[in-house]
Amino acid sequence: MPKHSDINTIMIIGSGPIVIGQACEFDYSGTQACKALRAMGYRVVLVNSNPATIMTDPGMADETYVEPLTVERMEQIIAKSRPDALLPNLGGQTGLNLSAQLEKAGILKKYGVRIVGVAADAIERGEDRLAFKEAMRRLGIDLPASELAYTVEQAEAVAATLGYPVVIRPAYTMGGSGGGLVYNVEELRAVAARGIAASFVGQILVEESVLGWEELELEVVRDEKNRLITVCFIENVDAMGVHTGDSFCVAPMLTISRELQERLQTWAYAIVESIGVIGGTNVQFAHDPKTDRVVIIEINPRTSRSSALASKATGFPIALVSAKLAGGLALDEITYWRRGSLDRYEPWGDYVVAKFPRWAFEKFRGSEDRLGTQMKAVGEVMSIGKNYKEAMQKAIRSLENGRYGLGFVKGYHQKSLRELLELLREPSSERQFITYEALRKGASVEELHRLTYIKAWFIEQMKELVELEEKILACPAGALPDELLIQAKKDGFADAYLAKILGVSEASLRQRRQAIGCVQGWHAVPVSGVENAAYYYSTYNAPDAIPVSTRRKVMILGGGPNRIGQGIEFDYCCVHAALALRELGYETIMVNCNPETVSTDYDTSD
Repeated sequence: MPKHSDINTIMIIGSGPIVIGQACEFDYSGTQACKALRAMGYRVVLVNSNPATIMTDPGMADETYVEPLTVERMEQIIAKSRPDALLPNLGGQTGLNLSAQLEKAGILKKYGVRIVGVAADAIERGEDRLAFKEAMRRLGIDLPASELAYTVEQAEAVAATLGYPVVIRPAYTMGGSGGGLVYNVEELRAVAARGIAASFVGQILVEESVLGWEELELEVVRDEKNRLITVCFIENVDAMGVHTGDSFCVAPMLTISRELQERLQTWAYAIVESIGVIGGTNVQFAHDPKTDRVVIIEINPRTSRSSALASKATGFPIALVSAKLAGGLALDEITYWRRGSLDRYEPWGDYVVAKFPRWAFEKFRGSEDRLGTQMKAVGEVMSIGKNYKEAMQKAIRSLENGRYGLGFVKGYHQKSLRELLELLREPSSERQFITYEALRKGASVEELHRLTYIKAWFIEQMKELVELEEKILACPAGALPDELLIQAKKDGFADAYLAKILGVSEASLRQRRQAIGCVQGWHAVPVSGVENAAYYYSTYNAPDAIPVSTRRKVMILGGGPNRIGQGIEFDYCCVHAALALRELGYETIMVNCNPETVSTDYDTSD
């Protein structure tokens, strides 16, 4: 299928300033879209108000406007640049909402601009809570019991019928903004008022709570020929009740049966086909392991934070492929390194990916470290290992908060078991570290599951880490057996952490490890949709498998997770450093643990 012959110029709306729930992942997706569309021969008009982005660089688009992202300014730009089409689903919630508003105001029709990638009515079916409910009912897909409300009084009446707790979900928002889980009428009044104000259509959904159910996500891609593929299956370690942006999660799904995954995929395909998205869609389900009931929570008919994670986790560049599909290509026309073309893509890999959020509660005096359905994380890290333990421990030390492992932080090891269990009654940014010390103090897996709703398998994995650490601590100073050291490295323990708990220098421990031949190997995650590109990761569970060139090389250290005071601007610097060094003839090596970034794109470095 060739590019659209009736389209010459495509407009892309960026996501604007960095806010909680909408960060540099949309610079990543917008940048890939510009590259893909221009490579297909389209002229690209880009609008964004964030100057600290790669997408606003001269040369990324044919015309770049750094302007306020408002309906009025969009109309002025459309009148001046006269795009033939608008691609709305690669600029986050901001781009999606603006596109919907431009359509409703009749501006797109006035200037003859068509929407590509996702139809205007598809945006409404995905984002408007009533339209979404009606679409799911037509498909026969179960949802939590819920009713719409446009006033606080209406919300109170719905909650009284459903029974507390209930979840408030505002329409057309991101990161759960304005919403929350409420347990009584006082909390409901505050959250409902906030949610109605946050929604540009003044609409909230008052929904039955599915607190404690498993939260499961699929990243699905569809083309104009209605071919559908699942890029990634994501399992949230934290259960329903904690926003996915604040949840520790893994890919692939580690505890979910093949049968359930196939059911989720069947429903996800039906939903995406019904909504009519061309490109990537994030679909979120909740599953009750006690009754096996599955309900649809929501969809994002656009690239999202999860899309960026799934792209780096699988090597499938969702934003790039979505832009190509919106531009007129089909999946069977895009190359796939394993099976010829992308219509034959299946999730694949002999590794585990973990994502861990980065919070900044310490920056806000008086803020409460309590997690719920409204996202509070300011960034995230991604790690890759050959098993769950290795990936999890790598994620912990990627947070750049001075922690190299799960134990002995913030004095939790000095608290009694009773105190630790009390701390676990409410989800917080510290729950993984508190759980680790509770296991050390003798808490059972079943007890911790009841308190946190985290599945027993994940807690059992953590318990095995605690037991290995206790064996190491029981060894006399300087007498750690080789087999224990090797097992510790295979399970993801850092040299710095082991040295600390053993009371030896990190250099001496590393020297000993290397002397017994315990060194990391390097493995690749090949990139789909392009040729000869890969991401690389280290592991102590397999020998080295990556050849090294003899070219001159420069390593660039990335900025790591977003945080207050360090954000997308440093990724911008890293990208330009890589591009400049490549022009000088150097092979560039980028090291970063932030999956949302342009610096970790497959084509930024060698």
